[in-house]
Amino acid sequence: MGESPGCCSVWAHCLHCLYSCHWEKRPKDRTQTNKRECIWFGLLFLTFLLSLGWLYVVLILLNDLHNFNECVTDPLPQQTCQRTPHPGTPGFLFQHWGHWMDWSPAFLLVISLLVTYASLLLLLALLLWLCGQPLCLHTVHKVLLLLIILLVAAGLVGLEVKWREEWHSLRLSLQATAPFLHIGAVAGITLLAWPVADTFYRIHQRGPKILILLVLFGVALAIYLVPVFISSACIMEPKDLSPKPELIGHRGAPMLAPENTLMSLRKTAECGAVVFETDVMVSSDGIPFLMHDERLTRTTDVASVFPDRVNSHSSDFSWAELKRLNAGAWFLQRRPFWGAKQLSGPDRKDAENQTVPALKELLKEAEALNLSVMFDLRRPPRNHTYHDTFVNQTLETVLSSGVPQAMVLWLPDEDRDHVQQQAPQMRQIYGHLGGHSTERPQFLNLPYQDLPLLDIKALHQDNVSVNLFVVNKPWLFSLLWCAGVDSVTTNDCQLLQQMRYPVWLIPPQIYLMMWIITNCVSILLLLWTFLLQRRCAKERERTGLETAVLLTRINTFIME
Repeated sequence: MGESPGCCSVWAHCLHCLYSCHWEKRPKDRTQTNKRECIWFGLLFLTFLLSLGWLYVVLILLNDLHNFNECVTDPLPQQTCQRTPHPGTPGFLFQHWGHWMDWSPAFLLVISLLVTYASLLLLLALLLWLCGQPLCLHTVHKVLLLLIILLVAAGLVGLEVKWREEWHSLRLSLQATAPFLHIGAVAGITLLAWPVADTFYRIHQRGPKILILLVLFGVALAIYLVPVFISSACIMEPKDLSPKPELIGHRGAPMLAPENTLMSLRKTAECGAVVFETDVMVSSDGIPFLMHDERLTRTTDVASVFPDRVNSHSSDFSWAELKRLNAGAWFLQRRPFWGAKQLSGPDRKDAENQTVPALKELLKEAEALNLSVMFDLRRPPRNHTYHDTFVNQTLETVLSSGVPQAMVLWLPDEDRDHVQQQAPQMRQIYGHLGGHSTERPQFLNLPYQDLPLLDIKALHQDNVSVNLFVVNKPWLFSLLWCAGVDSVTTNDCQLLQQMRYPVWLIPPQIYLMMWIITNCVSILLLLWTFLLQRRCAKERERTGLETAVLLTRINTFIME
């Protein structure tokens, strides 16, 4: 007759159907456990780590996921989504599908479900193991675990193939997260010591016992020493913190208003930014205007106004035709950023009436708002009337507008010498570290992934200002703030404006103390765990001997 189940066994049997279709009680000698159970448990643990790691990757990539979501439909042959990144670098989903949507919630939801599933299944396995139940993983779970591993592997391969520069973002993110990941890893290895110690004292072979100790304490020692290799700009004395970086609106304030519109310009000023960053194209009749995409389908109603020209290049439209397009209604129909707040009544009406602005129109309004303007040029196709004179056409527009030259930040490298001669007071912005043939750059505009390559203090000593793009998340902004960056280009100026201090800033001595205390507490808990499990093992042996003696006496009595 079977033993009457205890409280633990009752709960285990109630939950066992979620993990396995088998109901046999685990043998008392756990060394006889089926090796396949251990293999599948190891696979479950690996799946948990992979899904958790992928969740971290997705959370970091949320800063740049807008570039992944957005791209022009049917781009020009010379333009791809793999070019060197700059403030307007697009992604590729819209390019290939021609349909815009924000994939951020979908990515985050899917990976969160995967992590939750793996975590609950791992917790269930540990509970069943502690209650003496067999870990016969159900076939459905086996299939799902393999599927999760394949999904994560596919995601990593896709990242390598389509978005390779994001590996630099992930490495940079460790400067912001490594101190806390270290604490989490220490907590994880400490909790893992309990089942490991239990297994250690249940195994009788000398070889496996030594291997278990070497693996556990080797991994623990490696985790304890990780802070030796952690370097973060935010491990510093508060008194050494640089002033808060200024904000540059990426195409304005695209979370508050349709990008590259006058409404977006006004919102940029309202949220405390000092520069409006944009892209400039030229119409078929020579009028420079604001537009990022080579096709107008994403940010205008060209499909309804000119249904036969949806695939035409933006520069193939005349200025009169461009003025007929609505450049704001799309923003209300499909919000470009997940989490952006809904517009108020007056703002909705304002957004509905936005049109494509001319560069001269933008400059005039920017001057009234005391905003500088930084723009890149998007050259028209080769057969365009103004293909060769685009730079001159744009420069003439700036000079004829009558705005102070100093409020214009000139980003393109094309004909820079000529631009400097015609407008010597215009600020020249460089997108590389190599400087210029005739002068050293005084203002650098670089991807934030280049931060490890920069010596900010040395650049400041040379009177060089550094702007990094595109920065949307507080953790990244905090890291750049600690590093001493002068300004950042952002889509989320209203969020970064509200930050009065970095997300975290720890003095070196405090961090050293945290490191030592965390490691010491973990070591003490590890030793306590093994001592306690040793005591439990001796108690099991004593109970087993007493039971064996009692059974022997009973058998002897029966035989007599």
